Amino acid sequence: MLSASFLSVVGLLYASLANGIDQVPLATSKPRTPPLTFIPSIGLGTWLSKPENVTHAVIDSLAVGYHHIDGAAIYRNEPSVGAGLAAANRPRQNYWLTSKLWNDAHRPSDVRPALLKTLSDLDVSYLDLYLVHWPLAFDPDSSGSKVDTSINITDTWKAMEELVDEGLTKNIGVSNFAPADMKAILAICRVCPVAHEFETHPYLQQTAYVEWHLSHGIQVIAYSPFANLNPVYSSDLPSILEDEFWVDLAESKAITVPQAILAWGVQRGTIVIPKSVHRERIVENLASYFITFTEEEMASIAKQDKKIRLNNPSKSWGVKLFEGLDG
Repeated sequence: MLSASFLSVVGLLYASLANGIDQVPLATSKPRTPPLTFIPSIGLGTWLSKPENVTHAVIDSLAVGYHHIDGAAIYRNEPSVGAGLAAANRPRQNYWLTSKLWNDAHRPSDVRPALLKTLSDLDVSYLDLYLVHWPLAFDPDSSGSKVDTSINITDTWKAMEELVDEGLTKNIGVSNFAPADMKAILAICRVCPVAHEFETHPYLQQTAYVEWHLSHGIQVIAYSPFANLNPVYSSDLPSILEDEFWVDLAESKAITVPQAILAWGVQRGTIVIPKSVHRERIVENLASYFITFTEEEMASIAKQDKKIRLNNPSKSWGVKLFEGLDG
């Protein structure tokens, strides 16, 4: 069990990061005072969190020092996330809030109503970051995942830009885009993406792709940072928690495997969004911010890349996603 004093110390230390100490900055940001203009390096992920559990997870995360909540409309828990935000009673400008546009709302006329629904569900007046969840559109007039090829991603992006103009979101970005998708957006953007959220973890490091984004001033948000620990993924590999390399590395530093994995993610320049609904794990994850590795340790971790992609709906959606990428 983590002691109350430990929880307090971690919360106070990480709360100090709200003053801009060593956070991951946006490309156009300057050293900050509230409101946030940085994406905090560790956030609470809410994918797969049940509505009846996520409210307390949000309350606990903000109470112990988090300043970053990541969500999406398709997670179907935004009203419960909003209840947690309300109960936590933190000033809106003191935490970073991300959501995502689902595939059935890519028609330009559907983009604004989709965001308004998210804002209503979360009971907030704006987002810090709104992402296009996937680079393809579903036909909103049919059920399921029928792809609508008549909708161009660049037209959807132009509608996203208008949301920034209106002040409904401070920033916009993308998720799960392949290199060709990114280049298409960068070729036409008036308001360009500040972040890209995609799968990257020790088993799918995508180092070249991460570095390409950072060199273009686009922050990388790493979802599923614990790789095959996600219960919806099918993998022949044992749990990463049992991986001998990570077990030994964690033991050498007297930390847990999850802390080691998250610390690596932060040190390589990505933003990590581990999901948990358990207070002690939420605190444990947050404490990873204060762990560092030597250059030799980082080089050893790089050799553990298995180039295994765990989240790939290409087959079920009948499209080829992630062309040109590992996995």
